[in-house]
Amino acid sequence: MLKNAVASLAGFLVLMALFGCEEKQEGLGRYGMLDEQTPEYTTVAFLHSVYEDDNLDVAISLSSEKLKRILKRYHTNRNVQRHLLSLKYDDVVITPQSGARVGRTEFAETASITVFLSGTYDGDKIEDLRSVELIKENGEWKVSEIHPDKYL
Repeated sequence: MLKNAVASLAGFLVLMALFGCEEKQEGLGRYGMLDEQTPEYTTVAFLHSVYEDDNLDVAISLSSEKLKRILKRYHTNRNVQRHLLSLKYDDVVITPQSGARVGRTEFAETASITVFLSGTYDGDKIEDLRSVELIKENGEWKVSEIHPDKYL
């Protein structure tokens, strides 16, 4: 009886160890809790791809047709940072500012998200804002335009 209990416990621990090793996908936004169906999630995922990924594949998939063509012409993440966003970072924290918006986005066809970017480039701390315009295509949010903050 004791042997069966020890064998069952050992089997359970092996299974837990195997399932515990599964890599979890890191969430986006503050505390990693942005809902994937929101324009904020699309905005953060797009910018995360431009600043953190090795290529532009995710950013291209989250872009409108017009922006896709533009991104493909720049070829690299650094070129997009330099020419499209006019803002380069070595490391960056991306925070969507959506506090002033009230209501649900599930019925909206367009959205404008202000994003606070904070990070470093060549040892200098850089903080800036960008306004990201999104449209809904086939039920999914797509980035259509990026503007510098009009108040700075």
